[in-house]
Amino acid sequence: MDVTTNLKIEKLQFNSPVPGIRLDRYLTQVLQQFSRAYLQKLIVEGRVLVNGQMTKANQRLKKGDRITIELPPLSAHPLAEPIPLAIIYEDEDILVIDKPAGLTVHPGPGHPSHTLVNAVLAHCPGLAMSNEPMRPGIVHRLDKDTSGLIVIAKNDFAQEYLATQFKRRTVSKRYLVLVKGKLLPEQGIIEAHIGRDPHSRRRMAIVEGGKEATTQYQVQNYLDDYTLIEVTPMTGRTHQIRIHLSAIGYPVVGDTIYGTKSAYLDRQFIHAYRLGFRLPSTKQYQEFTSPLPVDLEQALEHLTQNA
Repeated sequence: MDVTTNLKIEKLQFNSPVPGIRLDRYLTQVLQQFSRAYLQKLIVEGRVLVNGQMTKANQRLKKGDRITIELPPLSAHPLAEPIPLAIIYEDEDILVIDKPAGLTVHPGPGHPSHTLVNAVLAHCPGLAMSNEPMRPGIVHRLDKDTSGLIVIAKNDFAQEYLATQFKRRTVSKRYLVLVKGKLLPEQGIIEAHIGRDPHSRRRMAIVEGGKEATTQYQVQNYLDDYTLIEVTPMTGRTHQIRIHLSAIGYPVVGDTIYGTKSAYLDRQFIHAYRLGFRLPSTKQYQEFTSPLPVDLEQALEHLTQNA
């Protein structure tokens, strides 16, 4: 397969795809940084051509077919969008937001809009831009399907002050996580280096030569063949909690990539319920908390009733 790229167009040419494979399925395999839903949207919009012709997601490919994909360019700066925000705390320097599951933190390929950044820009137009215009105010992130607390910097001073705390690992981040199995011992530390999965660009993995990663956990409750734990990541690697827990044999419930699917939960059971740091305005340490969302509470009730 030969891939050539410019600013707006990404062209893929291949000579021998799997005979009879659906177009959308094949694109998902070769463009793993994009979701299948996003690729299907590009097909519907006419941005995917097979042999120069518009097509459908279910078209079966033949040997020698040539695929051309036009990716819509990202805006130079995110646009403000009137998306509701659950603001836990606000002063002249920061916002602490209780992010719902399903909301991506900042724009990127596959989700150019309708993100937390777009929502915050509508509330605070003068958000700190720093050196990354697509991620104004962002000093840390939560996965799209992780709910809970995130702090946003409103100005450059606050962004640098918060970023220094994250770099020095003085920020307290605690998560409530439900895993499959009875986790023993009741408290522990997981240490394993994390890097890009060499077999899948969309995944991270425990790999030799990856970045140092440390995760502490404490059991909160046992529910039948499940365990509710409090997790404290000492480092901030991508998908760290999910990868570490899966590696020791206790996958996160509802996590369809590293964990185990759930019949009663349509997203991963991870909630950032406590966040503590020094305020840029006063230099005083302060902690914020967030209760479990309704869907996670209902999942626990379901397990309790069936135990």
